[in-house]
Amino acid sequence: MSAPLAERMRPRTLDDYIGQEHLTGEGGVLRRAMDTGNVPSMILWGPPGVGKTTLAHILSQGLKRPFHALSAIHSGVKEVREVIESVRGGGLFAQSAILFIDEIHRFSKSQQDSLLAAVERGTITLVGATTENPSFEVNSALLSRCQVYVLKPLTAEHLRNLAERALERDHDMQQRQVRIDEYEALLRMSGGDARRLLNVLELVVNTLQGRPAVVTNAAVTEAIQQNMARYDKTGEMHYDIISAFIKSIRGSDPDAAVYYLARMVEGGEDPRFIARRLLILAAEDVGLANPNALLMAEATFQAVQVIGWPESRIILSQCAIYLATSPKSNSAYMAIEDAIRVVKERGDLPVPMHLRNAPTGLMKDLGYGVGYHYAHNYEGNFVNQEYLPDALSGEIFYQPGDNTRENQIRTWLTERWKPRAEEE
Repeated sequence: MSAPLAERMRPRTLDDYIGQEHLTGEGGVLRRAMDTGNVPSMILWGPPGVGKTTLAHILSQGLKRPFHALSAIHSGVKEVREVIESVRGGGLFAQSAILFIDEIHRFSKSQQDSLLAAVERGTITLVGATTENPSFEVNSALLSRCQVYVLKPLTAEHLRNLAERALERDHDMQQRQVRIDEYEALLRMSGGDARRLLNVLELVVNTLQGRPAVVTNAAVTEAIQQNMARYDKTGEMHYDIISAFIKSIRGSDPDAAVYYLARMVEGGEDPRFIARRLLILAAEDVGLANPNALLMAEATFQAVQVIGWPESRIILSQCAIYLATSPKSNSAYMAIEDAIRVVKERGDLPVPMHLRNAPTGLMKDLGYGVGYHYAHNYEGNFVNQEYLPDALSGEIFYQPGDNTRENQIRTWLTERWKPRAEEE
């Protein structure tokens, strides 16, 4: 039996690699590292199917170094130590062996710690792959010894190029005289995942009769419809379900939120992934309408790390229902987005002199801090003075939402900033 199309089409060199031009293109950091032979230990962070495993193979083959691969799902400290010992026993050349660990975020702290000494000595060059933010999932000691490279989602153009290359170069595709007449469904079903794109293409071609095998939207939909009902925590459904979960909570529907939570529970999703998304939602969508939401989400995040499955389903359900039934406000999110926009447009505007720090006599002589009014010295612990740069005087970033809590905030602000409110 021949290997799957995705494996048959795996690039062997950076010149054949599609996507991640910021890393592998001319002047890209990984291409420069390959050219000099000085490749650091690294964490490759990006969504599924964007080429993390392929990059590790290309680095090994291009540098002619031994390659060892482990999956964090099936391997532990024992397997890591076995690889390190085999490298040590292989002579001087093996000292630069590449150890690829897929889904390194699933390694526990002790498992990650088992890599530290070998990485630090240069016994191995670690290439870890993760779909999760390494700042949360890789311990700081290991992270400090690695470079983190972010892999971007593949574009529609990248995916079309991959499919066209398969038709041109793969023997089986040539034999079937495959022609793609419509790309829309093929690209949609791929979910931006190159491996899934090629798997879907091969599946569709295998269901077609005759030659040429013509790929259309209808043929794609019919061939894979039955596979789309399942929850795949590494594929497109992973993102569809978490999206529906978040949107249900944002839309204040606790029943839909619990349903999609159940889909993730039954699919074996990492409870920490769900808890992190709840943390973000508590600030982004509930926000100041109910400040306790962030405390609830933080407590949930801490609890699921200690408890794990199956009991974490109860904690996650409680938090999801609490957030779904909380009043909603995205005012904090909109405020920081608006402020960032102004910073990008206006640059680094000078801080008003009266707000500047004056730790030295020279700074005091230059007027740093002169004219600043200490709010606690005034009635109500408030004094009307300008805090923004002069060029932004009167700019409003925070607009309180229409809910009980923020209506109180609006009144509080209006009473204190009456001149500003009158100018509006």
